[in-house]
Amino acid sequence: MAKPADRSEGEKEFMFNHKDFDRVRGLIYQRAGISLSDSKQEMVYSRLARRLRATGLNSFSTYLDMLERESNSGEWEAFTNALTTNLTSFFREEHHFPILAEHIKKKNGHLRVWCSASSTGEEPYSIAICICEALGTIKPNLEIIATDIDTNVLAVAARGVYNADRIEKLPNDIVRKYFLRGRGKNEGSVLVRPELRNLISFESLNLLEDRWSLSGEFDAIFCRNVMIYFDKPTQSSILKKFVPLLKSDGLLFAGHSENFLYVSDDFKLRGKTVYVLASQEDKRKKSNSYDLNKG
Repeated sequence: MAKPADRSEGEKEFMFNHKDFDRVRGLIYQRAGISLSDSKQEMVYSRLARRLRATGLNSFSTYLDMLERESNSGEWEAFTNALTTNLTSFFREEHHFPILAEHIKKKNGHLRVWCSASSTGEEPYSIAICICEALGTIKPNLEIIATDIDTNVLAVAARGVYNADRIEKLPNDIVRKYFLRGRGKNEGSVLVRPELRNLISFESLNLLEDRWSLSGEFDAIFCRNVMIYFDKPTQSSILKKFVPLLKSDGLLFAGHSENFLYVSDDFKLRGKTVYVLASQEDKRKKSNSYDLNKG
């Protein structure tokens, strides 16, 4: 006779109700500024159920009680990592890279770029390749700071090892120039060349923190496909902190579905989800436009 199943089909391993989900939403918003919609309840269950198993706890309420009780617990990092979405690819939203290349060609001296949501590294490596190609050297006078709140993906990014299928859409000459193909037990994987990795510093950074561990100004800031997880007040706060970090002629790159014009007067659209710092005249015109609209 067949052994009965431990639980009926569709039955969850752990109880997870809307009250638990609301607590999760409150905690991740407080910790990372991420706003989770109602549609994310199943995703939250799936990802945090792994943390319950890892910690040996048998209920979400007990797990969340532990987080609230132990504000400095290392589990907070695992909790945040579990709820961070890390969809990325090499040269994603490729229309930005010719704009970056033309911008960099006009610059002299030491170049600095900040990739503020680097995920597993494909974006900062794409930035590095773009600039190397624009300047005709694999050793440009360039510093890229790549940050993310998720320490797990930063570790992947720093290693620079990827499955070969991640670069299959890249031109062959780019692959030959900037990647090493694995052999033997490493066959099927590629390694970013050390010259490229040496251009990038990977650091943990929470955009929600009051103070960032960054100094100086950047020629470009990439903040793509991360603002969509924040509400408008949080977006506005982050954009305001970008202002002193961007050179007067610097570029701010946003994701294709992000529009900063309605949350900040500090930037104006240059085109194709690329922003520049707004002048006082730009701000005055925008303010007058709002007044006319109200009238």
